Amino acid sequence: MVLDKLGESLRGSIDKLKKVLFLDKKVVNEIIKDIQKALIKSDVNISQVMELSERIRERALKENPPAGISKKDYMIKIVYEELVRFLGEDEEGIKIEKRPTQIMLVGLFGSGKTTQAGKLANYYKKRGYKVALVQTDTWRPAAYDQLYQLSNKIGVDFYGKENEKNPLKIYQEFKPHKEKYDVAIIDTAGRDALSDELIKELNKLNKEVQAEERILVLSGDIGQAAKTQAEAFHKSCNITGVIITKLDGTAKGGGALAACSATGTKVKFIGTGEKINDLERFNPKRFVGKLLGMGDIETLLEEISQMYEKEEMEDKSKKFLKGEFTLIDLFEQLESVRKLGPLSKVVNMIPGMANLNIDKELLEVQESKIEQWKHALDSMTKEELEMPEKINASRIERIAKGSGVPEQTIRELIKQYKQSKKLMKMVKGSDKKMKKMLSKVGLNNIPDLNP
Repeated sequence: MVLDKLGESLRGSIDKLKKVLFLDKKVVNEIIKDIQKALIKSDVNISQVMELSERIRERALKENPPAGISKKDYMIKIVYEELVRFLGEDEEGIKIEKRPTQIMLVGLFGSGKTTQAGKLANYYKKRGYKVALVQTDTWRPAAYDQLYQLSNKIGVDFYGKENEKNPLKIYQEFKPHKEKYDVAIIDTAGRDALSDELIKELNKLNKEVQAEERILVLSGDIGQAAKTQAEAFHKSCNITGVIITKLDGTAKGGGALAACSATGTKVKFIGTGEKINDLERFNPKRFVGKLLGMGDIETLLEEISQMYEKEEMEDKSKKFLKGEFTLIDLFEQLESVRKLGPLSKVVNMIPGMANLNIDKELLEVQESKIEQWKHALDSMTKEELEMPEKINASRIERIAKGSGVPEQTIRELIKQYKQSKKLMKMVKGSDKKMKKMLSKVGLNNIPDLNP
C-alpha cells in the first residue's frame, strides 16, 4: 500500500480512539500527538502539522456532535475531514473535453517524466481514448528509446526524431497529425535544476503546443522540497497540476503530498509502483479512507471494470458474493486480481480489511503459488473443477502425478477455495459494519461493496 507506515500509524491512532470510554481534553491531546508523530515521520512540514493539529483540537473540543453520535465517533469524523482538507479536499483530474487534449509533462531529471508519460497513455487508452506519445526530450540520451519502447508495449502511436536537437521541430512534425487523437502526451526535457535555460526551452515549447494541461512530475522521495519545486515551476510554466511518483512505501511521500497542497497546486495522479498500471487519480477522500482503513472500493471496482464487460462483471460479482463459484471461477478471479497489482494493494482497498492485519508475507506466498495452481487445474476433470468438494485423497494423488505439482500444494488450493468462500462472507459483513459506522458519523461517500 502507498505510505504503509503512515497508514499503520494513523490506523493505530483511530484504534486507540475507539477503545477509550470517555473523550476528554487529555485523550484528545494524546490522539493528536500520535497523529503529529505519524505525519512528521512521513516528512510533512512541522508548521503544516501544527496547523492541522490545532484545527482538529479546536473542533474536537468545541463542536458538539449531533444527537445519537458519541464524541469519539465524532472525532473520527473530524480527523477524516481535516486530513482530507489537508491533502487538497476535492479531486481535480484531467478532463478530456476537446480533441485533442494536449498534456505537457515537465520536471527535473530523475522525477520519472517519461515513465509517467507511458503510464498516462496506458491509463487513457484503457478508457477508450486514442492516444499519441510525443517525445521532445532532446537532452537525455535514452529518452527517445524509452518512450518508443513504452509506446510499443502499450500499443499507442509514437512521434519523435532520434537525432533532432530542437524540440520545437519535433512537435511541429507531429502537429499536422494531432487532430487524429483524443489525447496527446508531450514528454519534455529536464535538467538537474530549474535553470533559466530550461525555463526558456519550456516556455518556447508551451507557446507552440498551447497545452490544455501542464503537469509537473515530482518524485515523492524529495519530501518537503516538493513545495519549492512546485512553486518554482508554477511561476515559470503556469502548471495546472502535479503527478507525484514513487509513493509505493516511501516515508517522504506524505511530505510531497502535503507540500503540493500547501502551494494550492492540485495533485492529479499518484504513481503507486513500477508497473505500467500503477497510476491512480488522486482523490483525497479515497486516499485518506485507505490510510484510515476505510478502504477504496470505488477505485477497485473501477480497475476491475476495465478488464470485464459490465454485464460479465456484475454476474461474476454476484456469484462470488453468494459463494456460488467453482475452481475455474476462483482461478480467473485470482488472475484478474494479479493484473490489478500486488494482493496487499488490493486487500487494502477493501473497507475494513486493512484493520485485519493480514500477513503480507502470506499474500506474497499466495501470489507465487498461482502458477502452480494453474497446472493443477489443467489436470482436473470437469466434475472436479465444478465440484471441488468431490476431490479426495486418491484424486489429489492422480492430479499431482498428471500436473507435476506437489500433493500439498493441491491441498492448499482446495483449502484456498474453501477459505475464499468464508472470506466473501467476512468481507460482506465487514463492509456492512464499516458502512454502518461511517454512516453514523456522517461519512457516506464510501460506496457499498455489494451490488
